[in-house]
Amino acid sequence: MRPFRHRCPGPGGPRGPGPSAPTREVLHRCLQLSDPQATSSGPAAPGRRLILILALACGIGVANIYFPQAISPLIADGLGVSPGAAASAVTASQFGYALGIFLLVPLGDRIAHRRLVPALLGITGLGLVVAGSAPGLAVLVAASAVIGAATVVPQVIIPMAAGLVSEGRRGAVTGTLLSGLIGGILLARTFSGSLGEWLGWRAPYYVAAALMLGLAAVMAVALPATAPTSSERYPRLVTGSLRLLREEPALRRTCVYQAAVFAGFSAAWTSLALYVTGPAFGMGSSVVGLIALVGAGSMFSTPIAGRRVDRGGPDPVTLVCLLGTLAAAGILAFGTLHGIAGLVILTVGMLVLDVAVQSGQVANQGRIFALRPEARGRINTAYMTCAFLGGSAGSWLGVRAYGLLGWGGVAGLVAVLGALALVRHLRHMWRARRTGPDGANGTDGMARTDGMARTDGTDGTDGTSVGGSAAAASCGHGRQEAS
Repeated sequence: MRPFRHRCPGPGGPRGPGPSAPTREVLHRCLQLSDPQATSSGPAAPGRRLILILALACGIGVANIYFPQAISPLIADGLGVSPGAAASAVTASQFGYALGIFLLVPLGDRIAHRRLVPALLGITGLGLVVAGSAPGLAVLVAASAVIGAATVVPQVIIPMAAGLVSEGRRGAVTGTLLSGLIGGILLARTFSGSLGEWLGWRAPYYVAAALMLGLAAVMAVALPATAPTSSERYPRLVTGSLRLLREEPALRRTCVYQAAVFAGFSAAWTSLALYVTGPAFGMGSSVVGLIALVGAGSMFSTPIAGRRVDRGGPDPVTLVCLLGTLAAAGILAFGTLHGIAGLVILTVGMLVLDVAVQSGQVANQGRIFALRPEARGRINTAYMTCAFLGGSAGSWLGVRAYGLLGWGGVAGLVAVLGALALVRHLRHMWRARRTGPDGANGTDGMARTDGMARTDGTDGTDGTSVGGSAAAASCGHGRQEAS
């Protein structure tokens, strides 16, 4: 039998089996993972197929934070614990995610991405196996914290990809990655709710583990070689975000906004699974997943928010979004009605809440990325850490509010958190009106420079801002990372 000879074009490329580096180059050219127009100097620009693989990795990675929300009632039944106790797995994963953003994402500046990304994916996959095999709640909670900390891959991938492409491609590439991330957020609860109801609560963990381990193997081959961008020692990289929080008033107040509204968002979603599957409705976890699909509305609202930020600045958009959070809380309060009417009200309320939170994210990141263009990565680390600390606290508070006061207590909690952020924002706007634009910029550190923020989420984004050209490219994230 004749030996296989590849026929992939490439200047001076190897023509047969060889060491790992030439083999990887062959795969990149055969699979069009690298841009054929790229030069030999520096890392190869990512091709279309690699961008799609990275988008898939972003979506699957962020899904690990959200899919436990839909199956927490199933976990409670399977482990013989209360629904409130089972929801602690959700809190642990969000808290772990906040720690991972703060402690692990800075490693992207010190460690080659081809080593870091597969390692994080592999750790996440092993954590999911442990969680799916957990004999009790304590093991599940511990594994969830590890999963959350290691599944910060989207926060590493998106800035990496933005740095590999030219300015002319950056918006489109970032938009594609954001599409994958938003898709992961939207489908995570639907996937886990339906699969968990069919095969049990452990099945989503095992399927997610297989996907993560498979992606780790793919990334080890597919990622282009990148050199570390910083020689700073790790402690200084980590503490850089804390220094920026201390030095930038606009960053601090923006963190207050997002921590508060994301806490309300997490409280509502974590408690919704308990409410819909409880005595009031008696539905299955798959219904929670179907309600989650209404979040697709945010894909259409965030490009509009991005254009508004470009035209009039972030503060008016923030005001509208905070008012929208209060409106969502008012709608959700009527979710105490039972039957079809109650489900419709809950669906509409969650849609309004999702649109308000995701659109507010566009304004928030537009504001903070205007502060110091040279430090957007560290600014984003501080912002997202605060956001997910708020989210983990919101999940914990939401379950307690539901246990003490029912669904009305959860709606009230969302209203209180939204009102706190609104009061802080109105205070800022009042001061800005008194001092004028120049005074406001001087006080808040928001003077725009030549490196002003792009609301397309490029240059240091975590993959959750969705505005401007990137939003348009993706039809409208963190996620949350939101999620």
